[in-house]
Amino acid sequence: MTQHLWDALTEVQDPEMPVNLVDLGLIYAIKERDGVVEVDLTFTAMGCPASEFILEDVRDRLMRETGVTEVRIHVVWDPPWTVARMTEAGSDALESWGLAV
Repeated sequence: MTQHLWDALTEVQDPEMPVNLVDLGLIYAIKERDGVVEVDLTFTAMGCPASEFILEDVRDRLMRETGVTEVRIHVVWDPPWTVARMTEAGSDALESWGLAV
């Protein structure tokens, strides 16, 4: 069960927007087997200036979970990210900051 890993990533904020990565819709998949966690994630745009920070924050946060011994992150571009991937909470957070979605 990976729900605790999804929950952990709700603590990781996008450095450029006041929304966590899960609500922003950047996390596509999480798999765990024998302590190895694999994460498929994307960015809002290619060349995202915060990409290295995001990758580091995801890895650091997941490594704090009990039983996690390794984190492998796969950056995927298909399907492309759109605002439709955001949760209602993510949309609400951006709107509260004055950002239209």
